[in-house]
Amino acid sequence: MSTRTMNTTDVVVIGGGTGGYSTALRAAALGLDVVLVERDKVGGTCLHRGCIPSKAMLHAAELVDGIAEARERWGVKATLDSVDWAALVATRDDIVARNHKGVEAHLAHAGVRVVRGSARLTGTRTLRVEGVPTDSVPGAPDLRTRSSHASAAHPRTQLAPRRRTDPAPDVRTDPAPGVRTDSAPGAPSTSSPGAQTDVTPGARTEPVPGVQLESAPIVYDFTVRRGIVLATGSRPRTLPGLAPDGRRVVTSDDALFAPGLPASVLVLGGGAIGVEYASFHRSMGAEVTLVEAADRIVPLEDTEVSRHLTRGLKKRGIDVQAGSRLLAAEVLENGVRARVRTARGETRTVEAERLLVAVGRAPVTEGLGLEAAGLTTDERGFVVPADWKRLETAVPGIHVVGDLLPPPSLGLAHASFAEGLLVAETLAGLPSTPVDYAAVPRVTYSSPQTASVGLSETEARARGREVEVDTMPLTAVAKGMVHGRGGMVKVVAEAGGGQVLGVHLVGPHVSEMIAESQLIVGWDAEPADVARHVHAHPTLSEAVGEVFLTLAGRGLHQQ
Repeated sequence: MSTRTMNTTDVVVIGGGTGGYSTALRAAALGLDVVLVERDKVGGTCLHRGCIPSKAMLHAAELVDGIAEARERWGVKATLDSVDWAALVATRDDIVARNHKGVEAHLAHAGVRVVRGSARLTGTRTLRVEGVPTDSVPGAPDLRTRSSHASAAHPRTQLAPRRRTDPAPDVRTDPAPGVRTDSAPGAPSTSSPGAQTDVTPGARTEPVPGVQLESAPIVYDFTVRRGIVLATGSRPRTLPGLAPDGRRVVTSDDALFAPGLPASVLVLGGGAIGVEYASFHRSMGAEVTLVEAADRIVPLEDTEVSRHLTRGLKKRGIDVQAGSRLLAAEVLENGVRARVRTARGETRTVEAERLLVAVGRAPVTEGLGLEAAGLTTDERGFVVPADWKRLETAVPGIHVVGDLLPPPSLGLAHASFAEGLLVAETLAGLPSTPVDYAAVPRVTYSSPQTASVGLSETEARARGREVEVDTMPLTAVAKGMVHGRGGMVKVVAEAGGGQVLGVHLVGPHVSEMIAESQLIVGWDAEPADVARHVHAHPTLSEAVGEVFLTLAGRGLHQQ
């Protein structure tokens, strides 16, 4: 029999991904009483299945590529014996686990209470949380960590303790010095409230120093004073009749966790996710076919970015099929066979050991109880804000962040951080600047990489802007020659030396070069403003400086 408890708090955030936990951290820092509800692990898709593990794997892929470059270009007689998949996975998982513990520690320090369970709205200011059974998350007991850092001036809501009739989870912990562990049901709490910590699967539970662990009840009913934040994220879209099995047919959520390295891969979807996975598998020696329905890969980027990226991927041996569509696919004993209609109208059969479906992501709202609060979704399943400046829905006090938002939100982790800050400050009654989505950088971590911010040339012209454009190959600067992997810089600005509208980069390490351009676009700078600043030599970024010199009428190596 479940236990039901009543609780009141300032803010409840539903979903512990990047948008959710950033909202919780900022709101708690502003003195609000915050509860974060997460049914899996704090950190969400980005930390556990997306951004972080995929970039760890892509770094490993870059090391593999470096061995070939060392041998073929630099005379370094290096060879690659093999890839120890288990060791690679262990390193990836260690990086994820350490980041996970870091997020938990931040939440505990801020005094955010994390409740593991599934939340459902029951009204405009009320919700119910059904606790997730302890054994449903391997190695993750239902614990609540109370932080000693909660201020007495801002007391946190005391969640009702488990009744003595409720069984306590079978959890063995190694307490830190001075920390008492109450595993018996109904054990009293003597420390100040804080946040629940999650536990890496298979790991021992090690409490954060200075906190107390205790059992939590099964059902919570919450009433909120300030607001509810919806941050339940998204899931990979799938194709009808092609159910993922985690082995032969995979999505971006499970591709990195499929067994071993396949000898061949068919990737459906040429957006950032599909391109990154195609790049990774090619580095690891697989034969890769990349199929994109649009007439070019990364179709949301500038056309020259797509062209340079396509050239770079093809040079690496990836079969890029833009303007192509999947007609049918069947799962075989040893792989997948697909029929593809190419851009030329030909039907082609592609066989591969693994098929990766990367055709976008869909917002997760099932079971959230939107109708009980008077909310609906649009035809694509997004929760549309009535006020984008506050990211507030048509129901006052209910806000939305992250992948639940439709465009112009970008479905990017760093955009959701900004959305979380905005919503938290709004709930605290502070003035906050709306998110300028055009000034949010976009990065594809393939080889070569792409990075951009602002408008493409086509977008700028479509908005009626008179523009001036300049491009420069990265190989026109010495450091670009050293890397020897091509690439380019493209800047779109208003004609006559006006505002910089967009910056677009392709090449090695451009993900680390985009921050400068983000400031340029975000601050409405003009080429002359940038041209005053000296770029270090020799660097890849001096190509960016050179383009701005040219647009300012002071071109040195460009005339």
